[in-house]
Amino acid sequence: MALIAVGMSSMAVSRNPDDVLVTYSLGSCLGVTMYDPVVKVGGMIHCMMPLSSVDRAKALKEPCMFVDSGVPLLLQSLFDAGLRKSRALVRIAGGATIAGEGELFRIGKRNYAVLRKILWKNGMFIAAEDVGGDVTRTIRLEIMTGRFLVKTEKGIRELVDAKAPCCPPGLAETGGAV
Repeated sequence: MALIAVGMSSMAVSRNPDDVLVTYSLGSCLGVTMYDPVVKVGGMIHCMMPLSSVDRAKALKEPCMFVDSGVPLLLQSLFDAGLRKSRALVRIAGGATIAGEGELFRIGKRNYAVLRKILWKNGMFIAAEDVGGDVTRTIRLEIMTGRFLVKTEKGIRELVDAKAPCCPPGLAETGGAV
């Protein structure tokens, strides 16, 4: 088993069944995974901020720092690797309110809102999530099985998909509104 650490403001995509993607310390940051169980390709991104418009120069150098520039990059990389929207399992974690942040900035909630908008524009839906609250999380995606594990101070648990993946009629299988 090869453990691939996805750092803050970065992403990884794999088709290797021996790989496990992991990202640590998701507070207000958002960890997004997408997985296609048929072709066994998966990806993960660790985004810090919702909108790249706060620092365009930074977004050009580190697009994965921002939800609005990083998630489309992850989607395109996964489409290029064979993922199909109709089979994609989108699972997310993070988006917490960090101590001292209060309601002023609400970065975690804004990260979540921007992600949902991007997914909606692409005809994709969240199959499982562990978001909000005030806890940090570590997530793992096993490429061979597609298992999505979330670790908090309370332990490790597998998130089970709430609904089957779907794509609204009329939307293309790949490409589209990324």
